[in-house]
Amino acid sequence: MPSWSKKLRVKPTLTLVRDVAGLQTCRSVSPPPASTGPQKIAESGPRLLDRLLGKGLIEGDSLTVLPCLPRESVDLFFTSPPYADARGYTRIHPDRYVEWFLPFARAMYEAAKPSGSLIINIKNRVANQGPLKGQRHPYVYQLVIALQNMGWRWVETYIWAKPNAVPGRFGPRTKDSFEYVYHFARGTKPFFDLKAIRVPYKADASEIERRKKDTLGRRSTEAGFGRDRTKTYLLGGADPGNVVSVPQSYNQHKGVAHTAAMPEGLAEFFIKAASPVGGVVVDPFAGAATTVVVGRRLGRKAGGVELHGQFVTEGLRRIAADLAEDTPGRLITAVGA
Repeated sequence: MPSWSKKLRVKPTLTLVRDVAGLQTCRSVSPPPASTGPQKIAESGPRLLDRLLGKGLIEGDSLTVLPCLPRESVDLFFTSPPYADARGYTRIHPDRYVEWFLPFARAMYEAAKPSGSLIINIKNRVANQGPLKGQRHPYVYQLVIALQNMGWRWVETYIWAKPNAVPGRFGPRTKDSFEYVYHFARGTKPFFDLKAIRVPYKADASEIERRKKDTLGRRSTEAGFGRDRTKTYLLGGADPGNVVSVPQSYNQHKGVAHTAAMPEGLAEFFIKAASPVGGVVVDPFAGAATTVVVGRRLGRKAGGVELHGQFVTEGLRRIAADLAEDTPGRLITAVGA
C-alpha cells in the first residue's frame, strides 16, 4: 500500500485556518490555542443555516462556516473547489491538496443528511515542477480514495464533456475537453431522481408506437443478459449516461467577474438528480454563485460560502437578478442514452 494511502486512513483534525467574518469552527477536534482564547461566532446551528439560505451567499471561509451548520441538515453539497495550483486567487500545491481538502470534507459529512450527497467537479493538472513535471498529477485520484476512507461512499464517476473546450498548447496532448464529476453519498440510500434527468428518446414517434404493440419483445443472450423491448419506451425518456455534455462557460469575457465560471447546465443536471425539490443545497466554494442561482430556480433552498469578497459581490448580484449565466447554458445531451 502506498505511504500516502496509509496516512489518509487517519481521520483529519479540524482546525481553524482563517478568521473570517467573526466565525470560528464549531465542531473541532483540536481546541484553539490558549493564547488566543475562544472566539465568539455570529450564528451557529439552525440560525446560521437560515441566514445562509436566506441571503444566498455568505462571505467567509468554509472551514469555519461548515462545522457550524446543523448536523444532518443538507441534502446536497455541490461544488467545484479550487483546483490545485491553478488560479491566482487560491493556490494549493497538488502535493498537499488532499491534506487541505479533507477538513472541509469531514465538516460536510457531518452536516449532510443520511440521504445526502457530496458532488465534486474537479480536474487533475499537469505538474509544472518537481519530479512529476510534465505529467498529470494524481492528486484527484488520491482525493477520491481519501474521501472513501473517510466514510463517503463513492457512488459514481461522471465525465463532463466540453464540446467547446479551449484549444491550447498542452505538449504531447490533444486539447483538454473533459473534467471529472465525482458523486459521493453519506449513506447507503442517497436521494437520486433518475426521472428528473431523463433525456428524449432517439426513436421517432412511429417506432415508439410500433414497439408498444410488440408482444414478443423479450431478448436474452447466452450470458443471461437481456431486456423486454416492449417496455423500452414507457418511462417518458431514456436514462442518461454518465458522460454529460455541457458547453463550457466563458462568462469572464462577458462581464461575469469570475475566472472559472461554472456552466448552468452542469449544475442543473446534478441538482435535479441528487436533491429533492424543497431540499437544501450548499456550495462551499460558491464562486459567482451559479449553484445557488440554479438551485433556487429549480425550487431548492440553496446557499453558498465564498472566501473572496469580489466574488461575493458578483454572486449576490446574480442571485438578485436570477442570473446564472449571461448566455444561458443548457444540457445538450447525456451520452449513452
